Amino acid sequence: MNFLRGVMGGQSAGPQHTEAETIQKLCDRVASSTLLDDRRNAVRALKSLSKKYRLEVGIQAMEHLIHVLQTDRSDSEIIGYALDTLYNIISNDEEEEVEENSTRQSEDLGSQFTEIFIKQPENVTLLLTLLEEFDFHVRWPGVKLLTSLLKQLGPQVQQIILVSPMGVSRLMDLLADSREVIRNDGVLLLQALTRSNGAIQKIVAFENAFERLLDIITEEGNSDGGIVVEDCLILLQNLLKNNNSNQNFFKEGSYIQRMKPWFDVGDENSGWSAQKVTNLHVMLQLVRVLVSPTNPPGATSSCQKAMFQCGLLQQLCTILMATGVPADILTETINTVSEVIRGYQVNQDYFASVNAPSNPPRPAIVVLLMSMVNERQPFVLRCAVLYCFQCFLYKNQKGQGEIVSTLLPSTIDATGNSVSAGQLLCGGLFSTDSLSNWCAAVALAHALQENATQKEQLLRVQLATSIGNPPVSLLQQCTNILSQGDKIDRRGSKIQTRVGLLMLLCTWLSNCPIAVTHFLHNSANVPFLTGQIAENLGEEEQLVQGLCALLLGISIYFNDNSLESYMKEKLKQLIEKRIGKENFIEKLGFISKHELYSRASQKPQPNFPSPEYMIFDHEFTKLVKELEGVITKAIYKSSEEDKKEEEVKKTLEQHDSIVTHYKNMIREQDLQLEELKQQISTLKCQNEQLQTAVTQQVSQIQQHKDQYNLLKVQLGKDNPHPGSYSDATQVNGIQPEEVGRLREEIEELKSNQELLQSLLAEKDSLIENLKSSQSSAGTNELSSATASAQDSEQIAELRQELATLKAQLNSQSVEITKLQTEKQELLQKTETFAKPAPASGESEAVAAAKTADAEGRLSALLQETKDLKNEIKALSEERTAIKEQLDASNSTIAILQNEKNKLEVDVTDSKREQDDLLVLLADQDQKIFSLKNKLKELGHPVEEEDELESGDQDDEEDEDEDDGKDQGHI
Repeated sequence: MNFLRGVMGGQSAGPQHTEAETIQKLCDRVASSTLLDDRRNAVRALKSLSKKYRLEVGIQAMEHLIHVLQTDRSDSEIIGYALDTLYNIISNDEEEEVEENSTRQSEDLGSQFTEIFIKQPENVTLLLTLLEEFDFHVRWPGVKLLTSLLKQLGPQVQQIILVSPMGVSRLMDLLADSREVIRNDGVLLLQALTRSNGAIQKIVAFENAFERLLDIITEEGNSDGGIVVEDCLILLQNLLKNNNSNQNFFKEGSYIQRMKPWFDVGDENSGWSAQKVTNLHVMLQLVRVLVSPTNPPGATSSCQKAMFQCGLLQQLCTILMATGVPADILTETINTVSEVIRGYQVNQDYFASVNAPSNPPRPAIVVLLMSMVNERQPFVLRCAVLYCFQCFLYKNQKGQGEIVSTLLPSTIDATGNSVSAGQLLCGGLFSTDSLSNWCAAVALAHALQENATQKEQLLRVQLATSIGNPPVSLLQQCTNILSQGDKIDRRGSKIQTRVGLLMLLCTWLSNCPIAVTHFLHNSANVPFLTGQIAENLGEEEQLVQGLCALLLGISIYFNDNSLESYMKEKLKQLIEKRIGKENFIEKLGFISKHELYSRASQKPQPNFPSPEYMIFDHEFTKLVKELEGVITKAIYKSSEEDKKEEEVKKTLEQHDSIVTHYKNMIREQDLQLEELKQQISTLKCQNEQLQTAVTQQVSQIQQHKDQYNLLKVQLGKDNPHPGSYSDATQVNGIQPEEVGRLREEIEELKSNQELLQSLLAEKDSLIENLKSSQSSAGTNELSSATASAQDSEQIAELRQELATLKAQLNSQSVEITKLQTEKQELLQKTETFAKPAPASGESEAVAAAKTADAEGRLSALLQETKDLKNEIKALSEERTAIKEQLDASNSTIAILQNEKNKLEVDVTDSKREQDDLLVLLADQDQKIFSLKNKLKELGHPVEEEDELESGDQDDEEDEDEDDGKDQGHI
């Protein structure tokens, strides 16, 4: 309070004495007046004075205004005046321009008054309660006051709201208010509330904020909307930026799909208002928040996948290739597309297929590279194109191969009708613009990043420098330009071209001994590098010296000693003689100590304020960090240590080759196992089919057996006397048709048997092949042995099933043979019956009747036989059950006998003990009797005999009861 009074005294234009008295009187009226109208008028007057006399009103009236909020909640008008007055006191928003000192004092006043207000957390809770009032004159000033509090002391107010019950939920209701003024100011309030507070961001997100904000953006017209759309987008950024939980919730809620209509800008080029440009810019930034390289890789890739599936990436590429798009929107779109495709193969492949709407159509990559190497394009646009190219090649070996292939002689277009990406990069690499040199060198380095194959392929590139001269390799041309230094007149930074070429060469030679050999094969390269490192140059050239030291160190560390004149040991001796090891390591350290090194190592995006700051590439800083230590160790190593390291490397290479060999072997065995499993499944299907066929054959054979048995019964019963003419006539009437049909069926069974036997032979041979292949595959690797054993078990089970099938077929063939013999016997009997049989005079009706009678008797006999079998089965089961009961009874009897023997022994012991006790009792009675006599003699009174007898009887009864209990237990 003293501070506030001091500020008041320091004001150049403070209130007059009369105004101070007026404010004091108004405060007294607010505090003491009993009429609501008087208090309302006093608060209205304080509101009108609060803007001009902010300090005085704040000091004297704040406590009274808070009291009004607590006690006069029933009157919305006085509550509104009180909230407006508090807002004017706390807020720093002033319409008129004031001096810098006055502005600073105003900010101090706002923070001081805010601190006084929130000193009692109940005041903020009271304000949250007032926001539930639907009255416009209460809710709107309440929203503005709470927003001002958050702007002044955000973290403290956020903490109070966070611990307040339903605090955040009450504020979320503002987004559903039908009055746009309150809804829009509610968005601003939530912006201030969610700033840098992850806990509140999560609560707001799970209170359905995404759905409501996207609805507002759609209602306002997406990118064509006003500043409300911008405010909603900023709030969405607050909720999503650096908040993995909310990002996942946004993706899982399918809200990414609702972002696609934002970028439907149409073909009209005249409709780019300033607000639309701002809205689109924030929309693109929101997309980048979801796919930022700083997010977890899994979350980023899932968002990239969703953006491709819903068509958002395609929409962005349409804007990228459209005409008439403002430069800043085009730049931000390029950056957004870059991060949407970065490291995600599907999106990178799609981007490679995008063509610009030109005649003839050109790939979008080529069009973008044309802008990158064009020095007339804006600097930020060229940086964005470089970033896009880097993201396209990030973890994309397929894209790297396509870029490098455009430089190879076999793929270059001889007609010259179209320009390729490789030609543009070479053109930029050797142009007179230092920025183009740097960008092209970094872009080409990204085409070689972590790809040894393309590093070797790039060695094949030949360049025609001038007419009549033989072509030189790209590697040789880079070193030639590097050695020329500042002799070539270039536009831009002096060292930018050399830094770019050195970064390209370091990336090219790292992890590629063949490229190192090609580099050292040029005898001028090593002397140039040692000369550059040994010189004492200015600070600007120290970075070039450090990069030369790095390149020479790479030439040592990745040297395979294939060139005798430039072996590792000789190069280290050369460094020690010409430069000195300590001096070499010091120059090598110039790279990581450079002020621009740390800036480039923070983010992948090349974001530079001006071309002079474009020195380092992000991926190159990672390479330096990886190689600086190993090169330092390699320089200090002795020749013996190098030999040991070479031996270790060779051992590791051999081990890697062995591992690769076994991996390939395992892969082949896996393929073989898959084939064998498929064959096994096929054999199982065939086995099931064969089993079905066998089941059908068994049922048919059973039917034939029944028919044969029926014929045998008929022949046995109907023809007991060979001389009977009627029986012979019956046989002659039935037998020929039955015998013919049975003969055909037997032939069919024979053919089926031969077919099944052939199928079994094929399956036997196939199983033998499977067993041989499985046994050979099982000796190679332990991991595949288990699977082979399982397959062998399956094959063994299948073989067992087939053996069972064979046995069934053999039994069927035996039955068929038996049936054939029976058929022959029947035929013989038929012939014998047919020979003496004369012509019968009986009619066929009589024969049919006899046949029916025989069939009836046969069926009755069969049924009777079946019933007898069932009875026999039931009797056998009953006999088994009785036998089991008998065995159980015998065991029970044995147990009871053992217990009986034990009890008899116990009874004998008890009787013996009882006899001993009786003897003792008799002795005791004799003693008692003698003692009684002595007592009588001495003149002492003695109990009567009856009493003693009654006592004895009681004792005897107790003993009898004890004996009875013992016997009961026995």
